[in-house]
Amino acid sequence: MQLNLRNPLVFFDLETTGINTVKDRIVEISYVKVFPNGKEETKTRRINPGMPIPPESTAIHGITDEDVKDCPTFKEIAKSLATQIEGCDLAGYNSNRFDIPMLAEEFLRAGVDIDLNRRKFIDVQTIFHKMEQRTLSAAYKFYCNKSLENAHTAEADTLATYEGLKAQLDRYPDLKNDVAFLSQYSCYSNNVDFAGRMVYNDKGEEVINFGKYKGRLVTEILKSDPGYYSWIMNGDFPLNTKKMLTEIRLRDFNSK
Repeated sequence: MQLNLRNPLVFFDLETTGINTVKDRIVEISYVKVFPNGKEETKTRRINPGMPIPPESTAIHGITDEDVKDCPTFKEIAKSLATQIEGCDLAGYNSNRFDIPMLAEEFLRAGVDIDLNRRKFIDVQTIFHKMEQRTLSAAYKFYCNKSLENAHTAEADTLATYEGLKAQLDRYPDLKNDVAFLSQYSCYSNNVDFAGRMVYNDKGEEVINFGKYKGRLVTEILKSDPGYYSWIMNGDFPLNTKKMLTEIRLRDFNSK
């Protein structure tokens, strides 16, 4: 089934030094850019993370320090990558919980201002888990009747995710071939920041989602505990979380 698109949809996958979005870095990114007319563009890039790749990570994706020693850093490719995905919606496998937060952190560290919050995100894993409860390899076998060769290489995982979404649309008549619908369906939570440290309540207000202030309005905490903002900004929190908290603080300040 050809996807029904208004904007280009970029299926992407990351290989990284680890799973900590604050401390770890990207070592490979692959994407398939699908245009509304069905045209496809595929690209894979190795990236020098500027830090040693742990052996346990190399054991998963096979990328070593030697493989990336002469590759560009993310900062060096950030502007061109931002241009390539400008105006595109994004899709991946477990992307809402990992790949998108990791990508957002890398862009912020590189000083490239790209507003991912304006994009629609489709997480094929979430659709799969809601429908069948499996892994990517199992999903690919289940939906496409193919074995996933070279699993945990960014390009193979990206292509499998793209084919998997099309097969899901063929299999489930309740799934609408519409990016807005699929984005909403594949979203488990209503996060303000990608890490989910803040979420929207039923009224559309931002609330704290962790710690002693969990469930309290962000604006309320910023007023009652002046040190909370500094604690977040100086703490080991994702840059995206700090960025969103700052936007809320400035919005509240400017509304006075």
